Amino acid sequence: MTERTWRDFFASRGAQPAGDALRFGEAREELAAARSGNIVAALTHLGVLEFGGADGRAFLHGQLSCDVAGLTAGRSVYGCYCTPKGRMLANFLLWSEGDAFRMVLARDLAPAIRKRLQMFVLRSKVAIAERFDELLLCGVSGPDGEHALRSALGGAPAQAHDVQAGVQATVVRVRGDRFLLAIPRAFAAPLWDALAGRLRPVGPAAWQWLEIVHGLPHVTTATQDQFVPQMANLELIGGVSFRKGCYPGQEIVARTQHLGKVKRRMFLGHVADAGEAPAAGEPVFSTDGEVQGMVMNAAASPDGGADLLAVVQSASAAAGDLRLAGTHGPRVELRPLPYPVE
Repeated sequence: MTERTWRDFFASRGAQPAGDALRFGEAREELAAARSGNIVAALTHLGVLEFGGADGRAFLHGQLSCDVAGLTAGRSVYGCYCTPKGRMLANFLLWSEGDAFRMVLARDLAPAIRKRLQMFVLRSKVAIAERFDELLLCGVSGPDGEHALRSALGGAPAQAHDVQAGVQATVVRVRGDRFLLAIPRAFAAPLWDALAGRLRPVGPAAWQWLEIVHGLPHVTTATQDQFVPQMANLELIGGVSFRKGCYPGQEIVARTQHLGKVKRRMFLGHVADAGEAPAAGEPVFSTDGEVQGMVMNAAASPDGGADLLAVVQSASAAAGDLRLAGTHGPRVELRPLPYPVE
């Protein structure tokens, strides 16, 4: 199936177009379900790269920020891919499956990331493939989500970052007691229908909001080559190993870590009077009109307004008066992340 066919598949299950995405009802109802109900989300904004070959593990270990050499079967890890200057080109969730590795990242970045990594394969025995047409990605969240998975698949991963690989689907438990599923084409329809019979179907926007409130950033085309991993809290969620050898940008990333406190950090914020969620890459201002940072990700909030992740000067965040769209723009109210930030 192509991406278009996956969208047609969801349309046959009641999804309606919502700009470049889709939804299964009113946006506010989907967000309310994501916050307090049980959902199964169509993750059409994400894609999969697969790395096969005898040298796949060593190749990825030398290219990515995370510890691929030590990644065992049944476990997953967050990570990122950087420029030689340590700026992130993409971030992802990675796990091993059989003799290959699968990487879930932003759908619109995946082709370029595949092409760039392919340049460095050289004589290594590594095959890199896009698996958008072969795997359906969906997410499960809510107090009954695990029970629904056990009913449909006979089990579910027990701990965060655990991976359950099976014929019908691979299930990864992610932060916030949620689950990401990669479903082969042959099982997509029956498994989606089984989950949708127990959980409320929602579009990507509801899942993106959950990622934001759990403090999980996503590099997009608007924020590529902007941040070293620590600015987006990647090391705080296990996405950077400081014990491994060289990879692109490693020297800059290590120096940033060991020279002291990071001057810019990613914070969770809420904008009560936002007409629409700000776009990724939109600047964040202080009250004196100076640009203090940039929106990483944003989504409509079930409370109204928008929730966002923004990378800003830590001193400005401590002062507590950040704005969108200039000095007199909507105020950004900072909220606690679900993990400690220095």
